[in-house]
Amino acid sequence: MGLKGHESRSLMGDFLQTCGGYAVVDGGFATELERHGADLNDPLWSAKCLVTSPHLVRMVHLDYLDAGANIILTASYQATIQGFEAKGLSREEAESLLRRSVEIACEAREMYYDKLTKASWDSTENGSVSRRPVLVAASIGSYGAYLADGSEYTGNYGEGVSLATLKDFHRRRLQILATSGADLIAFETTPNKLEAKAYAELLEEEDISVPAWISFSCKDADNVVSGESVMECASVADSCKQVVAVGINCTAPRHVHGLILSIRKVTDKPVVVYPNSGETYNADTKQWVKSSGVVDEDFVSYIGKWQEAGACVFGGCCRTTPMTIKAISRVLSKSLPLYS
Repeated sequence: MGLKGHESRSLMGDFLQTCGGYAVVDGGFATELERHGADLNDPLWSAKCLVTSPHLVRMVHLDYLDAGANIILTASYQATIQGFEAKGLSREEAESLLRRSVEIACEAREMYYDKLTKASWDSTENGSVSRRPVLVAASIGSYGAYLADGSEYTGNYGEGVSLATLKDFHRRRLQILATSGADLIAFETTPNKLEAKAYAELLEEEDISVPAWISFSCKDADNVVSGESVMECASVADSCKQVVAVGINCTAPRHVHGLILSIRKVTDKPVVVYPNSGETYNADTKQWVKSSGVVDEDFVSYIGKWQEAGACVFGGCCRTTPMTIKAISRVLSKSLPLYS
C-alpha cells in the first residue's frame, strides 16, 4: 500500500524536526555543470550529463552537500523517456538513465558521509560524527521543460494538451523515479493548475509510496506564470495526501514573501521556497537576462522574512550557486556570520 495521510506528512515533519525546524535545498544545477565544463546547449539540458558526464553530476551534488544542503535534487528535471528516445536512445536506456539520476545522488550522499566520517576519525579518538540528515529528491520537470520551448515559463501548452495528455506524459517517469530509491518526489516549476492536478491524480492513481512536493513557478506575488491564482494551485496540491509540502521555485525573490502568505491561507503543509536569482529567461536566445538579479548577500537577506511568513525549506533555483546555499545555511543556523 502507498504512504497515506499522516504517515507521509509525519515523515516530512520528523525530517524538519531533526534538521532543527528548517531544511536547506540545493541551488542551480545547470549553471554549476557549465562551470565544471559541461556544454548544455541541447534539448536535454542538464539531463544530457546523465549520458555524457555523470561524474560532473556527482561533483555538483557534492558541492551542494559541502555547502550545507539537506535536500539534493536529482539531475532528472529535463530527463524524460520521450526526450531520450528523441535522441536515439531505446526505451530501456531511457528508463535506466532515470534510475541512474537517483543512484548518482545517493552515491554523492554516501561519499559526503564517508568524507565526514574520515575527517572525524582524523580529528577525534573514536571517529564519532553527527550526520546531517540528507534527503534525495527525484526531480520531475513540467511538460514545458520537455518541449524546451520556454512554455514552462508561461504555462501555455495550447488547447490540444489536456489533463489526460499530461498524465500520460508523466506516468511512466513517475513510476520509475518512485521506485528508484529516492526519499522524495519533487514536481518542480509547475506553471499551471492543470499540471498540478495531473500530478495529484497520478500520485493517487499509481498509489505512489514516496512522499512528494509540488512547487510552482510564479510571475508575481499572487499568480503562477499561467496567470492562475497561486492559492487555487496550492489548494490542488494540498488536497493530495501524498503531497507533503507545497512550494515556489524558479521565481524572482521579490515575489516570494507574498506568495508564501497566499499559500499559507490554503495549506498547513510545509512551504518550500527556492527562487531563482531574479534574472529573466529569454526562451528565444536561451539565455538569462540580467534584470533585477541579486547577489548572494541580498538573496539571503530575504530568508528571515520568508521564515516569518511561514516557509521552512529554503534553497535556490536557476543562477544560484553553492555560495548562495552556504550563505542561506549560515543565516538559518545563526551560528556563523554570512561569510567568514
